[in-house]
This record gives sequence, C-alpha cells and structure tokens, in this order.
Amino acid sequence: MSSTGVAMIERKAMVFNIQKYNMYDGPGVRTLVFFKGCPLRCKWCSNPESQKKKHQVLFKQSLCVNCGECVSVCPTGVHRISPDTQAHEFVKGSKCIGCRKCEDACPASALSVVGELKTISELLEVIEEDQHFYDVSGGGVTLGGGEVLMQPEAAANLLMACKQRGINTAIETCGYAKPESLMKVAKFTDLFLFDMKHMNSDRHFELTGVRNESILSNLKRLLQERYNVKIRMPLLKDANDSEAEILELIAFLTPFRDYKNFKGIDLLPYHKLGVNKYNQLGWNYPMEGDPSLSEADLDRIENSIKKYDFPVSVIRH
Repeated sequence: MSSTGVAMIERKAMVFNIQKYNMYDGPGVRTLVFFKGCPLRCKWCSNPESQKKKHQVLFKQSLCVNCGECVSVCPTGVHRISPDTQAHEFVKGSKCIGCRKCEDACPASALSVVGELKTISELLEVIEEDQHFYDVSGGGVTLGGGEVLMQPEAAANLLMACKQRGINTAIETCGYAKPESLMKVAKFTDLFLFDMKHMNSDRHFELTGVRNESILSNLKRLLQERYNVKIRMPLLKDANDSEAEILELIAFLTPFRDYKNFKGIDLLPYHKLGVNKYNQLGWNYPMEGDPSLSEADLDRIENSIKKYDFPVSVIRH
C-alpha cells in the first residue's frame, strides 16, 4: 500500500528456474534466477525452454501412460487423447496458461509446466535465504536466462532491490538489446557476463538467428563506461574455434585489455545437457553432428589467447 492509500501493483518477472549454490556464474556462491524469453535461437542452446516468453509444457513421452487425466483438468484444451492412436498429444493452437493442473494430475510425472510469473518480493525472498553464503564467499545473485534484457524493467527492479540489501549482482547476457534496456540494468549490476558467440556478423546470423553489430556496440559501451565485464565464449568445433576467429576476438578486445573493469575471458566448451529438452518440447535439435572440442583443442585456444596477455579460463561444468 502506498502513502496515498492506493494499492501498488508490484512488477513481475517471467522466470523458469531458480538455482541455488551456483559456483560458475559470477564470484562466490550465487543464486541464479533464469528469466524466460530470448531473442536468439542459438543452434546449441542448452535451455530451449527459455526461448519463448510464455508458459510451455515439457512432455516425457516415455513416462506417459495415456490415461487422459491431463485432458480432464486442462482449462484451455492443451491436451487430448488421439481418437486414432489412443495416445496423448497436444492440441495445435491451444495455449498453456501455467495453471499446472495437468502437472499435478499426471500420475506418471510425464508433464511439467515451464514458466512462472514471480513478483520481485517473491524472488527476493528466495534470494535472501542464502545471504550468509553470499557474505562468506563474496557471492550474490546472477540473473540469467533466456535473456534478462527482454524484461529490463523487472530485471532492474530486482537488481536494485538486491543492491539495497548489500547483495552482489551479476547478469548473463547475449548483449542483443536496445541500449536503453542495457543501461537501465547497468547501474545496478556489479558484473556483466557477456556472451561472444562469433565475430563475423554473417556467421553469427547463421548460428543464432541475429546479426552481431548491436551486440558489439553494447559491449564496447559497457567497457568504455567502465562497467565490469567478463567475456564468455561458447566453443563449438567448426563453428567458432578457428585461429582466425580467436584472433578477431583478440583484436576487438585488445583496446580494453588493460582496463580494470575488463575481467577476462571464460571459454565454455559445448555440452549436450539440453538435448533431451528438445524432444520434450516436440522440437528437432538444430545442431548437426557433434561440435564437442577435445582437450587438445581447448588447450590450443586457451594458449592462443594467453599469448596476448589476456586472463582466460576454461569453464568445465
């Protein structure tokens, strides 16, 4: 309730997961809040359920017993039992509203609804549970996704509230956003974990569905205006692991190498952890072949970057 006696509507964020005790996405022990919605369609995306900013249903077909319990409880007709095969299927054009009635009714745990609107207060309550771990380890909260900057108002509100409580803040971002959205959250962000997927704009488009000019412009602005930035580079064989690609990255970053706010480069080897989610969404996995890099490949890339006096680490989950 405001001082005028008028009830205030609290801003909400669409999130799809909250992960505690994270040690990879920023300093110390962290709580990672995953925002839903992303403007990119990276072929190797490990969180495909994060791409659309709406409720979605993950379906584990191997567990389904085709009992029809989900059909009887769904208020929007998302599910049906096929009259031809007597098997569960989704009704094309139907819309999940996130009520989770199907999830609760399923006796085989074959269904899970992804996406939940949470108020800033609700998110803060979860984040503050581990304040002691943040204080001891130098950790805090990291907002990831999806893409945080697709919900800039909610992200800024949450980050500001964390800063008011003395909690260190970070965001993971692909950098593809309007500059005003970026700067809205920047003032409350202690560290940007900034993805660099490919330096060539045409190739970037092939791999992610968007060009990279605005991404590079946003990165340059953050560095020039002295916001703390760590580069994160997902690595895929025959996609962005060539010597020419690494040299182009180095050339772009060299003017900022000695800036105190430039915090180095993390190399993120490709992994297959999200492949099963595509099946559960009813999607085809878009990455062809196996773009995993060998240890020798990773050592080669790491050493190439070190030659130019850049702090670099390979992050192995």
